[in-house]
Amino acid sequence: MRKLGWALAIVVILVAAAALMLPGYIERGQNQIDGNRLIPVSPQAKQLHASLTIVDLHADTLLWKRSLLDGSDRGHIDLPRLQQGNVALQVFSSVTKSPKGLNYDRNSADAADDITLLSIAQAQPVRTWNSLLQRSLWQAQKLDRAVAASNGQLRSVGNDADLDALLADRVRAKPIAAMLSIEGLHDLEGKAENLDKLYAAGFRMAGLTHFFDNQLAGSMHGEKKGGLTPFGRRIVRAMEAKGMIVDIAHCSHKCVADILGMARRPVVSSHGGVQATCKVNRNLTDEEIRGVARTGGVIGIGYWDAAVCDISPRSIAKAMRYVRDLVGVSYVALGSDFDGSTTTRFDVAHLDQVTQALLDEGFTPDEIRAVMGGNALRVLRAGLVPMPAPVPLAAR
Repeated sequence: MRKLGWALAIVVILVAAAALMLPGYIERGQNQIDGNRLIPVSPQAKQLHASLTIVDLHADTLLWKRSLLDGSDRGHIDLPRLQQGNVALQVFSSVTKSPKGLNYDRNSADAADDITLLSIAQAQPVRTWNSLLQRSLWQAQKLDRAVAASNGQLRSVGNDADLDALLADRVRAKPIAAMLSIEGLHDLEGKAENLDKLYAAGFRMAGLTHFFDNQLAGSMHGEKKGGLTPFGRRIVRAMEAKGMIVDIAHCSHKCVADILGMARRPVVSSHGGVQATCKVNRNLTDEEIRGVARTGGVIGIGYWDAAVCDISPRSIAKAMRYVRDLVGVSYVALGSDFDGSTTTRFDVAHLDQVTQALLDEGFTPDEIRAVMGGNALRVLRAGLVPMPAPVPLAAR
């Protein structure tokens, strides 16, 4: 019996050690910095960068099991590094499903789901193991806990008044705001009423699809790559009415066309690139860039290989310059996809790499202010305000 007791104790210790070490091991293999040389940052760029109000439209940090508040030697984002990078507002996306064998060309919604395995490996609440909705609500809860424990260094944004308060407070201090987004509304689980639950949890932006077709629309990486379904159209209208920003990232070209054709509010492409500088299927065509601009929206340029083909800061700036030259500087923004199972040249602490690259591409200081945050703030402020209910004909 004594030997059995020791054996059980050893098993328990090994299981506990695995539970502690496995999440970090998994993430280190997914979110990397390539280690290649960074570009020199001039005193002029450093001074300009310190004066910016920086907004990034997409990061997947909440997917991983580590503290947002503590500095880490893995991944791309945490509070200390956000502070080093002078970020004012970071949009954190909720990722809830990822088909096994993930690729950019064709994925089945019925394939085995890697996020289920990750949820179990990270010892998340059991309710998240079989529910996409609960995974999003759990990630929102993680952010709420971080905000509550941050001593005012981190705050949530849910409306335009929160944005105004953030900007006012950053004059004398440097609080950092966080806003919640969703990468694929399959977490609605087919029920329109779940949009209310997500909104109540703090989500203020959402993409219709991720890497597979769902009940709302076709994905650029799905099997059929179709347009919006009737359910998808209903959800887009509901999002606009509530004050949730519609994101076209990962949508099929038909889905993008359908959203741009019905949009009554600014539309964003939160993270990606443009086909003119990096011909990858998920990147935007010229006509799609013009369509986003017509809505008054923004295009967040990412930092990883499928967005810009070469992950140097100069390639990021060249994609931004292309959008500026095509439709104007007002429609360019940051969309890093940090912590999104991506390899980048730098983490959020070194965002002055982008500032320097933009200067080198001939952007003026005012244009850089717009790209690094001003444009995104304009779109967020416009999109977060609920639309007024239509006045009944009898009352007109």
